[in-house]
Amino acid sequence: MKPTAFLVNAARGGIVNETALLDALKTGKIAGAAIDVLSVEPPTNSNILIDAQLPNLIITPHVAWASKEARQRIIDQTTENIQAYKKHQPLRTIDPPNSD
Repeated sequence: MKPTAFLVNAARGGIVNETALLDALKTGKIAGAAIDVLSVEPPTNSNILIDAQLPNLIITPHVAWASKEARQRIIDQTTENIQAYKKHQPLRTIDPPNSD
């Protein structure tokens, strides 16, 4: 990554090498990072990223997705899916890959 890049990880903690990220942030190899998940959840008191307290690093709880609006959307979509299933008209399906 270039020195002006920002890393955002809201997926899985294990995909980011926390030691390498800490080094990159401290040495300016990247501009900053925003992390929603760490390698161990819930994080331990000795996590190197939490302990670093860097100004170019933001760490949010792994529940940052759980806004009132997001939770309501999940409930609404689940209701829609159940109603559609009962009518034999499923929603939000994935088409199987073309076997040709």
